[in-house]
Amino acid sequence: MPAYARTVRRTDDGSAPGLLLAHGAGGGVSANYGPVLDRLAAGRRLVGADYPGTGVTPRATVPLELDELAEGLVAAADAEGLERFAVAGYSLGGAVAVRIAARHPERVTALVLTAPFARPDHRLRLTAQVWRDLAADGRPEVLGRFMVPLAAAPEALAGLSAEEVEEIARVAGETAPPGSPEHADLVARLDARGDLARITAPTLVISTTADRLVEPALHRAVAAGIPGARLAELPTGHLPFAEAPERWAELTDGFLRETEGR
Repeated sequence: MPAYARTVRRTDDGSAPGLLLAHGAGGGVSANYGPVLDRLAAGRRLVGADYPGTGVTPRATVPLELDELAEGLVAAADAEGLERFAVAGYSLGGAVAVRIAARHPERVTALVLTAPFARPDHRLRLTAQVWRDLAADGRPEVLGRFMVPLAAAPEALAGLSAEEVEEIARVAGETAPPGSPEHADLVARLDARGDLARITAPTLVISTTADRLVEPALHRAVAAGIPGARLAELPTGHLPFAEAPERWAELTDGFLRETEGR
C-alpha cells in the first residue's frame, strides 16, 4: 500500500481526541477542509491523507478501490499514533469513512458524513463517467465548465457575471488534481451499501440540500441505512467549504464535541 501524503494538526495534549479527514473526488484535504481546519483542530489531533494523484501523493497506475483509500487513511492514523478516532468524510470521502467504520468498529468513535453516497444512482454514475473522461482528456476549460454548474448551488452563481463564472470554471479545471480521472472512476462504480447497517459509531449525515452533483436523496439513503444516524441540512450546493464554511464547521464540531463528552 502506498504511503499517502498526510495533513497533520497536532495538539500539545497527546490524549486529545483524534479526527481523520477523508476528502472528496477531485479534491484534497486542504482543498476540501482548508476553511474549517482551524475550527476542527481545536483540542483535537487531526490527520488527513491525500488520495493518489492529489497533492504529492503519486498518481495510481491501476484503478482505485474503496478498501485501498480506507486503509490508506487508517495507515496515516497509525503513523501518527492514533488508536481511536472519529472520521469526517466528504462526498467520496463519506464512503471511505463508512468503510473504515465498518472494518474497524472498535477504533471509530464517531462519523460525520457530508454529501455522502453509498452507491451512485444512474445520474451520478453517468455524470462521474463524463467527469472521468473530461479529466483524462487534457482540456481543463471544458472540465471546469462541466463541473461548476453541478458543484455550485444555483444561488451561488446567480449573482455573478458571465466573466466571473468563466474565471471560476477556468480555475476549477486548471486546479483539478492529476488523479481526478481515477477518483471519478471510483465514484461511478463504488458500492458501500452493505457497510451501512454494520456501523455502530454515532453518526451525523449533513445533507447539502441544493446539491446537483450528489443529490440529497443519496444523502438521505445513507442516513436511513445507518442505525441511529442523525440527519442535518445545510442549504448549499456540493461545496460547503466554499459556500457556508462557518455553518459546516459548526455542525461538524458540535456533533463531535457531543460524542467526545465535552
